[in-house]
Amino acid sequence: MEKCKDFLQRKNIIISAKRYGIDALGAMAQGLFASLLIGTILNTIGSQFEIPVLVAVGKYASAMSGPAMAIAIGYALQAPPLVLFTLAAVGQAANELGGAGGPLAVLFVAILAAEAGKAVSKETKVDILVTPIVTILVGCFFAWLLAPALGKLASSLGGVIMWATDLQPFLMGIVVSVVVGIALTLPISSAAICAALGLVGLAGGAAVAGCCAQMVGFAFLSFKENKWGGLVSQGIGTSMLQMGNIVKNPRIWIPAILTSAITGPLATCVFHLKMNGAPVSSGMGTCGLVGQIGVYTGWISDIAAGSKTAVTAFDWIGLILISFVLPAILTPLFGACLRRIGWIREGDLKLS
Repeated sequence: MEKCKDFLQRKNIIISAKRYGIDALGAMAQGLFASLLIGTILNTIGSQFEIPVLVAVGKYASAMSGPAMAIAIGYALQAPPLVLFTLAAVGQAANELGGAGGPLAVLFVAILAAEAGKAVSKETKVDILVTPIVTILVGCFFAWLLAPALGKLASSLGGVIMWATDLQPFLMGIVVSVVVGIALTLPISSAAICAALGLVGLAGGAAVAGCCAQMVGFAFLSFKENKWGGLVSQGIGTSMLQMGNIVKNPRIWIPAILTSAITGPLATCVFHLKMNGAPVSSGMGTCGLVGQIGVYTGWISDIAAGSKTAVTAFDWIGLILISFVLPAILTPLFGACLRRIGWIREGDLKLS
């Protein structure tokens, strides 16, 4: 047992929830962002302004989502170069075999392949052959063994959530908005979760609402302490910056959570806000305005498919209110009440 521990330590193989559930998951979201999401945005711009080269580039970028996610995961696991580069093939296999739930399959398979590759790396004199062969064989074997089942599991779970949201838009609007919003602020990746579950439609719209409530909400709630720099870094960056303060005083989280519980059902029941763009956009909120761009690309796709006639003024009003206006108003209002009773004190929201 001691020898095994020494070997794992020497190979930098750390079996922990943080390494796999936070580091790898967060990296996967970045890989997905850098391929599928950027590709979708470029494709949409190219289609709207009739720029064929952007359409082509967008398609190429989107097609590389599997390799990009796997390489990003390998990077987070600190895989050596030969393992890291070989993960491109593993990611492609897992994403393709995983179908609609490809991102979840890539997460599991890439972790297994990367750790196997790290285990044999530089253990032989023919490392340049052994390491990539082991990484690819292990990765493709688990892709064949696990990816279809993981893909179906993720797709089914996402389908249940979307079905439930369509059936009970008020209740599920609250649940999805609050849960995904909380995930966005926690040191895990809400974007990766939404991508893995394929969360689109009304459920995707509720997820967007929850993320915006956290990001824009914290940005305005803490404006007194953090001024314009904090407004920008949280409003179009990430509310995760407040995690340290939340640990110190969890009550500062209440205003943003209450806001998400309001904007979620408003998104589903009143504005019928749907995310029919890339599922990863559902968990991005206002980060780089990716959530809003995703909703817009969904509108365009729906128009092209004939399920939507045009983008209306009501669509735009709903998107702007849910994404920016309501979080900027409601969260500070709830915060003022908590400040008055002493639950939030001066400096509690200050970013270091």
